[in-house]
Amino acid sequence: MPALLLGSYTATGGGTATGISFVQDGVATTVAVMDDPSFLAVSEDRVYAVSEVVDGSVQAFRRNGSALEHLWTVAAGGDAPCHVRVDPAGVLVVTNYTSGTVSAVDLAAAESFAASAGPGDALVVPDAASSTEVLPDVTGPDADRQDGPHAHQSIATPEGTILVADLGGDALHEFSVGDAGAGAGAGAGAGAGVGVGDSSSLVLVRVHHVAPGAGPRHMAWFDGDLFVAGELDGHVHRLRRDEGGSLRTVASVSTGAGESLLSHIEVDDSGLVYVAVRGRDVIVVLDASDGQLAVVGSASSGGVWPRHFARVPGFVLVANERSDAIAVLPVGPDGVPGEPVGQIAVGTPTCVVPVG
Repeated sequence: MPALLLGSYTATGGGTATGISFVQDGVATTVAVMDDPSFLAVSEDRVYAVSEVVDGSVQAFRRNGSALEHLWTVAAGGDAPCHVRVDPAGVLVVTNYTSGTVSAVDLAAAESFAASAGPGDALVVPDAASSTEVLPDVTGPDADRQDGPHAHQSIATPEGTILVADLGGDALHEFSVGDAGAGAGAGAGAGAGVGVGDSSSLVLVRVHHVAPGAGPRHMAWFDGDLFVAGELDGHVHRLRRDEGGSLRTVASVSTGAGESLLSHIEVDDSGLVYVAVRGRDVIVVLDASDGQLAVVGSASSGGVWPRHFARVPGFVLVANERSDAIAVLPVGPDGVPGEPVGQIAVGTPTCVVPVG
């Protein structure tokens, strides 16, 4: 089993963790104390963690084995950041759920600023190193959950743009991002007065619509098609670009009857789609090969409220938020997980990332 980094909710968000945890040999240890690091992104020796609070932030760390060294902090550009991702354009993309905003942080500029800071300086990256956009105010039919835009996740497209899932608007907002190469030069010469020009600028390209009431949460690509987990309608939606560049739904499949609040979704190389379903607390597996989309089977998540999961060879590791544990599920020959063969105790887990 690989080593893991875990994000969790702390007391600030009603959780029981104290920060980011590192798991080695099945034992979790806190390695960075911070408020509500609910989602993590790892790129080489860098670890980025959101702080999902009002007026949120992202903290950057250097990882050396199990140790995390804090490097810098940057404003998330909104309230309750719930997802962070390193984009190939050289920016850190942060989605802020409550405020319905998305931010792009120029990583070269942020690193340059941190390197130029003197001993004892507060390593808070200036706002000039990032740009923030408010999602269009489009709302869905669920008055309780869709009262405005709610940015939940970003994903890179094959065309080099960025898609942002908007749970509140039943929409996927597509942005282009400035050339990060320009930011590297600007950041290196700017020192404490970071300037990035257009390197982190976000420009809305188009809006793609999902079924009313779907509540798109997380997304994954396979064979040129986009798969979207509908948190509110309990369906997996398969979208495909038409000749005009719009993503159109070509299939939608229910994950089953009963309370079905979908969370994370991934697709393996063979076209098996894995999606976590809270409420029913299962992992549902669908077949997306050959252009189809059909349920193969489902299995218990091994706990309560599967918020996130990671696939590693032979296993699915499920962060069951309300069970205070990561469930270790073996994967059968048909791709459907079996009964858990282990539980890794950790407070209120919300994100699991294999790191070696």
